[in-house]
Amino acid sequence: MKEPRVNLELALQHGLSEEEYDEICKILQRTPSFTELGIFSVMWSEHCSYKNSIAELKKLPRSGGPLLVGAGEENAGLVDIGEKLAVCFKIESHNHPSAVEPYQGAATGVGGIMRDIFTMGARPIAALDSLRFGRLDKARNRYLFDGVVRGIADYGNCLGVPTVAGEVYFEDCYGGNPLVNAMTLGIVKHDQTASAVAKGEGNPVFVVGSRTGRDGIHGATFASEELTEESESRRPNVQVGDPFTEKLLLEATLEMIRENLLVGIQDMGAAGITCSTTEMSAKGISGMIIDLDKVPVREEGMTPYEIMLSESQERMLVVGRQGMEDEIAAVCQKWELIFEKVGIVTDEPRLKVFFGGDLVADIPPSACVLGGGAPVYHREYKRPEYLDTVQQKSFDDLEPIEDIKAAFLKVFSSGNIVSKHWVYEQYDHMVRTNTAVFPGAGDAAVIRIKKTKKALAMKTDGNGRYVYLNPRRGGQIAVAEAARNIVCVGGQPLAITNCLNFGNPYKPEMFYMFREAVAGMGEACRVLNTPVTGGNVSFYNESPESAVYPTPVIGMVGLIENINHITAASFKKSGDTIYLIGKTLPEIGGSEFLKEYYSLVTGDCPALDLALEKKIQAKVLETIRNGWINSAHDISDGGLAVALAECCILNRNKKIGAVIELPSPSMRREWFLFSESQSRIIISVSDERREAVEKIFLEANIPMHRAGTTGGEKLVINDWLDLSLDELNRIYYETLRNKMEE
Repeated sequence: MKEPRVNLELALQHGLSEEEYDEICKILQRTPSFTELGIFSVMWSEHCSYKNSIAELKKLPRSGGPLLVGAGEENAGLVDIGEKLAVCFKIESHNHPSAVEPYQGAATGVGGIMRDIFTMGARPIAALDSLRFGRLDKARNRYLFDGVVRGIADYGNCLGVPTVAGEVYFEDCYGGNPLVNAMTLGIVKHDQTASAVAKGEGNPVFVVGSRTGRDGIHGATFASEELTEESESRRPNVQVGDPFTEKLLLEATLEMIRENLLVGIQDMGAAGITCSTTEMSAKGISGMIIDLDKVPVREEGMTPYEIMLSESQERMLVVGRQGMEDEIAAVCQKWELIFEKVGIVTDEPRLKVFFGGDLVADIPPSACVLGGGAPVYHREYKRPEYLDTVQQKSFDDLEPIEDIKAAFLKVFSSGNIVSKHWVYEQYDHMVRTNTAVFPGAGDAAVIRIKKTKKALAMKTDGNGRYVYLNPRRGGQIAVAEAARNIVCVGGQPLAITNCLNFGNPYKPEMFYMFREAVAGMGEACRVLNTPVTGGNVSFYNESPESAVYPTPVIGMVGLIENINHITAASFKKSGDTIYLIGKTLPEIGGSEFLKEYYSLVTGDCPALDLALEKKIQAKVLETIRNGWINSAHDISDGGLAVALAECCILNRNKKIGAVIELPSPSMRREWFLFSESQSRIIISVSDERREAVEKIFLEANIPMHRAGTTGGEKLVINDWLDLSLDELNRIYYETLRNKMEE
């Protein structure tokens, strides 16, 4: 076997800098072998090492409340939910793979995040996603959108995990670089969790699951560079998924953990065997001896470099307990999984990799990993000049709108507003029969926890346009709105995971946006007491045309102590009083209205008072738990008029209209209707509860306005809007489908 000669030029081709190559030579005290160069190149890539982001991520709150396992400690976070149960959850991106191979890119993104959950010992109970594409008037965007949705649907449906919630946005900036973020939640008993650790001299190391092929080699490196016109040639860097094998792997993994056969286990995700061997060894302050000749492969002539870097899916690295080899084999055979002992754990902190009897890699595992020898950079940052221009923008020169109905229909028909029914009808959201609030029926999804009275609320949220206009406040709003959505279904926000989708961190203006957005997220998390359990950073989301909006996506989980407190967004019955909680200001900067009606993305994003936000959420949750509220719906994209329309039609089986009487506003009526002011919630209340509800908010000095009454077959707002529910229903539920069928 003849390997390429390793030198600086080859290292640069692997995405390493000259300084990083010199540091590798210093660590090894020699020139690395070709396999070792491959190992360092993927482990020191941004995707695996977080070398450009970890210094900022450490500023986020990573402990507190019911958190059991925080950011960076394991494959996913763990939060206590009582009764000796914990919820395990995480979100990750699969942006670049989905841009060149949408079906497999999305499918393997779902598979990877599922494995992160069940390697913790948790059974996945729900999947969510956050998707962003270019506008659907272009055929390629429709192709990408269709492929991604089918990939998510097929993998989750085959695996038997319901996809219950998510978000979909369409903006020009995502046309060349779609964002595909996948989130999974699982439930685990406190005494049945597992760790991604290797320790114990002589403990056996197994590869379990699919055979190793050449798919996905350098996938982590691919995710750590910008998309170019040549990116289509990187299709071999996209893995191929097999959900049926994943199902077998899930059951086998949980059984081995339950039977206490394992010391540790880790998914072979990004960087494959390389990542799992180095990270597990480093965590256990130990080493491994690995024989690559024992690794089950599906292609002839694979080199050690290819075997170590392959990202073939549905594979686990398992560290078993000595003496339990037969029991481990029995579980794998029961679930018809390929398994092979490929090495042992050693007390010497070295990863030694053999192939054909030759030592092809001999490295200290800690030198490769985050928190060890992997580089940490403090990037230069600079405030973009455009921020001053957009944030000082005045809208007084905009022509007043005479035809309010036409303006409303234009906003309401936006791809970012209308129902994503076309998407979630492809997902099996009822499998396992625990889904209590279906996709689109509430501000967040709700999953019942069997054998308890509890339920979990979950949501993905983020507005890249806000962050583009005001990165720090946009980061705050992403967290606050996710928490608001959890509260509106009756949940107490517990913690977040995050997927941070940004451009090239080596560009000072882009790194400024990242740094500020993370700071804003941290500020909101501290006020709302929602620590960060972990997540994912996805840099280099740029194409030859442009960078995406800086897009932090928040995955929020909340606890509903009693399923009787689950609250829908739609009006429940006629004759209820409708209240508007919060204050409306003339804030149309970055709004859906401004973009759709005037084709402008400018202005400052809405203001946010975090103390008021926390107080409003607390009082809304209190009234829900008292059983005084029949519905609750957050006012967000599109403003008050859109939110009211949604309250009327979100329950497709029982549409209920409303008559709204708003006071004469101190601003243009269109600004009042379409303002996206924060910390606002629409609630509906039965007559007998009105006095109690009003007292709660008035005593807390929270702005509250009695806005109208439910009933009828129309939505009427003053003499400004008179809309039939049939017309609203048609626009809301048919627009996206019609676009996809063009």
